[in-house]
Amino acid sequence: MSEKEIEHWKQPLEKFTATELRELAKGIEGLTGVHGMKKGELIDALRKSKGIEAPKARKGGDSIRTLKEKIRALKAQRAAALEARDRKQATACRRQIARLKKQTRKAA
Repeated sequence: MSEKEIEHWKQPLEKFTATELRELAKGIEGLTGVHGMKKGELIDALRKSKGIEAPKARKGGDSIRTLKEKIRALKAQRAAALEARDRKQATACRRQIARLKKQTRKAA
């Protein structure tokens, strides 16, 4: 998201739905095939039409592979906690698993 992008459309393009992006793209001359484009393609086309550079991808954080390894280990811990009837530990593991799954979705 860049400041130029917010100046033109009042919010980042990622916040728009695909149908809203299509409506924006219809109003720009030179863009053809708008109905067949996916959301990512629409965002790229709109940025190109206004001369806005795409934001750089964030670096850092764990890779998806390491996150999934952590999830597998936590699932094993949770299973052991359930066998031992330790509901408190099982709940804590379940919450950590949910957080890690959200991180994998963001990383993808």
